[in-house]
Amino acid sequence: MSQVLVTGAGGYIGSQLVRLLLAEGHKVIAVDRYFFGTEVLDDVAGKSNLMIVKADCRQLDKSHLYGVNAVFDLVALSNDPSGDLDPVLTREINFESRLRTSELAKSCGVARYILMSSCSVYGSGLETSLNEESLVNPLTIYAKSSLDAENSVLPLNSETFSVSVMRNATVFGLSRRMRFDLVINLMVATAFERNEIVVTGGGEQTRPLVHVDDVCQAALQIFQSEPSKTGGQIFNIGLGNFQVIQLAFMIREILGKEIKVTVVNEDADKRSYNVSFEKARLELGFNPTKDITFGVEQIYDALVKRIVLRDERTSTVNWYRRLREAERLFKDLSIDGKII
Repeated sequence: MSQVLVTGAGGYIGSQLVRLLLAEGHKVIAVDRYFFGTEVLDDVAGKSNLMIVKADCRQLDKSHLYGVNAVFDLVALSNDPSGDLDPVLTREINFESRLRTSELAKSCGVARYILMSSCSVYGSGLETSLNEESLVNPLTIYAKSSLDAENSVLPLNSETFSVSVMRNATVFGLSRRMRFDLVINLMVATAFERNEIVVTGGGEQTRPLVHVDDVCQAALQIFQSEPSKTGGQIFNIGLGNFQVIQLAFMIREILGKEIKVTVVNEDADKRSYNVSFEKARLELGFNPTKDITFGVEQIYDALVKRIVLRDERTSTVNWYRRLREAERLFKDLSIDGKII
């Protein structure tokens, strides 16, 4: 049994990863600001091998890393629209914080550091079937910060400190910290709510996709692998590549309903890239187990049963906007740190 630290533990992927690591028998230190609520871990909160730490990952210190064998660094202002809200803050958290955490982990004798990055670093893909050696073309502050983090932590790899990077495809599927601002999740939600799927940007853009649970499984496989095999390495993590318009009609077919598919050409998001996942398959033995059909049925069933609700918290950028508005209001009205 190992003791591991997960940053971004209250997030869409992080909250699922915490559960998987606990199920594997590890002690988990789950660090996050928990902007979306600590209730995302309510079902495991009482476990003796889980420590929930509400902290800003930019302020981690050696006390947080005492006895830790591995760090899974997921902390980030997630997705491109959220990053654009405050580019300076995005760089602080998505790049500078993760570099600081990796350096701190190494100085504390932590054996492994796994950074979760994104296939968005490929931007508008300069090649077809992009692999880990392909040219990158990040288009947004979110993607650029992710790439800067990659380039800064990988040189820290050594015989005693194994550093690995996961470039995750666009994620889908059910999570306790649910998101409906991801392409499949959003399409299923609007199909449920108003019997319509809206495809923006004409739908010809290509996206690599992966189920959230498969991302967690890939992280576990890297953690369990020989450091000499994964140290200093980047792995594209995904299921496959799909055109956005293709996804819309797939979802309609999976749900077996007469759902209207509306295509509009306007979309500020210019990303389109086709990614190869062969390296993870060959070197990690990583084979995704949850396909599009599974994810679509899983999400739709959860909506029908009201296991999840689509509200403001399930859109990351909208929730960040609300928090920033609340912060401004508090500053305007408070005196000596009090409203009343």
